Amino acid sequence: MSDFFTEAQRELQSEFETIDLADRIVEAVVTEELSDQQAEFIHNRNMFYLSTIDESGYPSCSYKGGDLGFVRVTDPGTVVFPNYDGNGMFMSMGNIIAKTKVGLLFIDFETPQRLRLRGEARCHREGPMLASYPGANLVIEISVDHVWVNCPRYVHRMQSLEKSPYLPGKDGTVSLALWKRIDIVQDVLKSDDCAEAESLGLITVEEYEAYVARGKLL
Repeated sequence: MSDFFTEAQRELQSEFETIDLADRIVEAVVTEELSDQQAEFIHNRNMFYLSTIDESGYPSCSYKGGDLGFVRVTDPGTVVFPNYDGNGMFMSMGNIIAKTKVGLLFIDFETPQRLRLRGEARCHREGPMLASYPGANLVIEISVDHVWVNCPRYVHRMQSLEKSPYLPGKDGTVSLALWKRIDIVQDVLKSDDCAEAESLGLITVEEYEAYVARGKLL
């Protein structure tokens, strides 16, 4: 994997005298396919962080959450995950369509442990893969280039309290996002969301911020 590091990374390794160490770590832990143990680790996660790059070169990092197993390892070189309803900006998904290279970081905060993966991604707008994820509007398929276990020494040990109430049900239905009840967005929402927001009661931006600060989700 002589092309694993960039020139700038090599310059810093040289400056801090870690070239041999960096090479040894790559030799020891970096692979081009997921092991059974790594696939199981991913299956047991209900969130991960996704990094993408836009057409201007700006990076974006997003939190992606779902039920346990929502990220699937379909074979040692392929990972699949859904995209659920968001804020309509489609920043990560748009980035993937324009620039396919992505990075994924999976963390077990209770152990702790973490796994890094990078590869080439593409979006699926239809087909059986999308149908297998009720409530998803896109499915992303990643061809794995590199995967490796990362040192967890700076990962704070934490426990999960409860699942998000916004996870889609088995029929794909999902509760209306609290922010969709904000009064100033009503004229740009889809009609069904607007009607539901009206029935639940509209709120101001200030009320929304106060709810979020108190941990109110619905």
